[in-house]
Amino acid sequence: MAPITEQPRVTLRHGAWIVPSMTEQAAERPPAPARHGPPVASLLTGQAVERPPVFPRHGLVLAPSAAGQAVERPRATARYGLPVLPPAPGRAAGPPPAVTRRDSPVMSSVVRRAEVPATRDTVTPTPPLTDHRSATTGRDPVPGLPAVAGRAGTPVARRGTTPGVPRLRPRLDKATRRRLRRRVHVAGVAIDPMTESEVVDHVIAALKRGEGGHLVTPNVDISRTVARDPRARRFVERADLAVADGMPLVWAARLLGTPIPGRVTGADLIWSLSEAAAFYRHPVYLLGGPRGTAAQAARELVNRHPTLMIAGVDAPPYGFEDDPESYARVRDAVIAAAPRLVFVGLGFPRQERLIASLRRDLPGTWFVGCGSAISFAAGTVRRAPAWMRRGGLEWIFRLTREPGRLARRYLVDDLPYALRLLTVSLVRGLFS
Repeated sequence: MAPITEQPRVTLRHGAWIVPSMTEQAAERPPAPARHGPPVASLLTGQAVERPPVFPRHGLVLAPSAAGQAVERPRATARYGLPVLPPAPGRAAGPPPAVTRRDSPVMSSVVRRAEVPATRDTVTPTPPLTDHRSATTGRDPVPGLPAVAGRAGTPVARRGTTPGVPRLRPRLDKATRRRLRRRVHVAGVAIDPMTESEVVDHVIAALKRGEGGHLVTPNVDISRTVARDPRARRFVERADLAVADGMPLVWAARLLGTPIPGRVTGADLIWSLSEAAAFYRHPVYLLGGPRGTAAQAARELVNRHPTLMIAGVDAPPYGFEDDPESYARVRDAVIAAAPRLVFVGLGFPRQERLIASLRRDLPGTWFVGCGSAISFAAGTVRRAPAWMRRGGLEWIFRLTREPGRLARRYLVDDLPYALRLLTVSLVRGLFS
């Protein structure tokens, strides 16, 4: 009879038990260390136990209670936005555990936040892009434009929102607060000292955040109107951006010792903002000018920027705001097109009144009061040469082109006001 040798000592390596093989002797496997539960029963050499099936649920792998027997886990029910398991037999049902705001983003894999039904603040998907005819309800089509990209459907403010619920105005960022502190007051108007590229960057950044706004371009004529009309003054004061569209305002700011970078006109912004809108795929709406001018301007803009999306065009007749039916038709057409950028060239303060009523229904849209910029873009009205615009002589060029319409406005009203403004600014700059 062969002598029985003593079993060598079991060693532990890398967290696993290793038993050396024995000749003609069955070595009992020591119990494995427990992990995430009770100890696992040891297995004898040569004995195989079928592994029980597992059931993944809520991100965890759950083993059945007995080997080879699957016990289905009761279905979870949603309560207060969180999945809650039914109580076990013999256990009273109680309220779900409280979850704080700090703990809610980081939840266990077992308890996850259930899908919450859509509320009034839920943003519904944007309607598909359609052609220009559907965006403008079949009226005043733009021939020659590709069937790209008007945007039809209900207005942004009415999709997924409840009427009568006030919208909370977002907190201003640091750049906006800094810009408001730097505003220059000239002729009773607060002007933002910004260049054309800075204006474009500001508008596009706001559109990316889903915020709308109003851009006004005061000139000498607007300043004169604001000085004698308190209602017109409120339109300018409530605007999100105000840039100088007149060299006398630029000169007056320099005389006051608070210079601004330069003149930023609506005739220039219609091209630069359209270029940025074409790059970021923001639909544009043109409203204003004589009949057919807006459609011609849309064709010119698309020819220069082929990816530009025209949501619609409209050229309402003079005095449409006095007819409630015509005013409602123009307003509903803009809301139905749901653009992100609207150029309104109806003249001050008519365009500001329309913009104020449209902003309530299109809170995520930027409106630009551009005056004659649509006619300039269409080519129906010729702009002055660059050297005349830089020297502040554009009004002379326009006066020679349209003397009947602009003679009284420029010579009787604006010229004396501009001279008086520069004189007062010079005196205040010397003695302040």
